[in-house]
Amino acid sequence: MKHYSYDEWMQYVKNEINEKDRETYESHLYACDQCLDDYLLAVSANESSLPILSNDGSFTDLVMAGVSKQKPPIKNKKPFYQQAAFHYLLAAAATILLTLTGAFQSLATYADSLENPQKIQAKKPSVTEGVIDKTFAWMDSLENKEVNKK
Repeated sequence: MKHYSYDEWMQYVKNEINEKDRETYESHLYACDQCLDDYLLAVSANESSLPILSNDGSFTDLVMAGVSKQKPPIKNKKPFYQQAAFHYLLAAAATILLTLTGAFQSLATYADSLENPQKIQAKKPSVTEGVIDKTFAWMDSLENKEVNKK
């Protein structure tokens, strides 16, 4: 970190530097205690040339009135997909979708089978297997009818 000398701070106090350097000095004061001490010494040494406040109370009132008139800084508006409401709606939509598709029911059944392995029931045939079995039974009954007719 670059430190500024006492003479540089004296130039700052006397307002003998350009605006860009002034901003650099001010931001440096926030981070550097050593330079803050030099700045305070420069202000003390140059105190006689600084303006004198005739009425401290009215000055404070003027400053506070000026501060209250300032507009608050404009906040950068986040895109809709970075806002909390969007995330809540997305979570609600996913929950509804999973509920309607039966994913939670399947998950509950699976968890129950893990907790109680003795409750494992005989495997139920799938719907497709049931349709195929009924189709073959129907075809067998047709064959039997043909055989009986002859």
